[in-house]
Amino acid sequence: MAEFVDPLLFVEPLLILVLAINFVALGASRIRTVINAVAFQGVLLGVFPFLIHSEIGLRGVVLMAITMALKGYGIPWYLLRAMRTAEIQHEDKPVISYMASLLLGAVGTGLAMEFSSTLPLHEDHSHMLLVPASLATVWTGFLMLTTRHKAIMQVLGYLMLENGIFLFGLLLLEDLPLLVELGVLLDLFTGVFVMVIIIHHLNREFSSMSTEHLSALKE
Repeated sequence: MAEFVDPLLFVEPLLILVLAINFVALGASRIRTVINAVAFQGVLLGVFPFLIHSEIGLRGVVLMAITMALKGYGIPWYLLRAMRTAEIQHEDKPVISYMASLLLGAVGTGLAMEFSSTLPLHEDHSHMLLVPASLATVWTGFLMLTTRHKAIMQVLGYLMLENGIFLFGLLLLEDLPLLVELGVLLDLFTGVFVMVIIIHHLNREFSSMSTEHLSALKE
């Protein structure tokens, strides 16, 4: 008879992969690369509920399916379409260089690991990378939101920030009602949808996706 493999054994390697994706997003100037990286991270997030909570039930399965479909396909499809419409491929002049972004990402990841070790976590979670990975992903998303000019890159930063919040929320998966979780995903989808509309208007009016032109947009 085959031996049972504990799903928790896969959690740490996948969390390391999540952290690696953070650095890919911070260091890449090609927008399609960042979209694909964030989409892959979204698919990974959909797997974690099953690995961390063995008895997730129907609610958890629904959450996994919606998360993977929305983060891994739905939102990236919208962003790729916006990118093709705007005919732009790269973030050329971020507020800070990509090397500086990587250094700040590394510092933030280290601080996240140090800070998480001081939190009063449940013993089942105290030695996992879940909290450090979630905090580091939130930091990565914040960096992208504040240091990129292109609207699509800022949307991707927003997505990564929400990914970090989602990871942290997995600690309380059994206590949070399904409607709250689905509400968060709906808010995420709505926010991205609005940003795609803004991107469309920016490109139509200014042939650019730089958010520096937002103040000039009129109804």
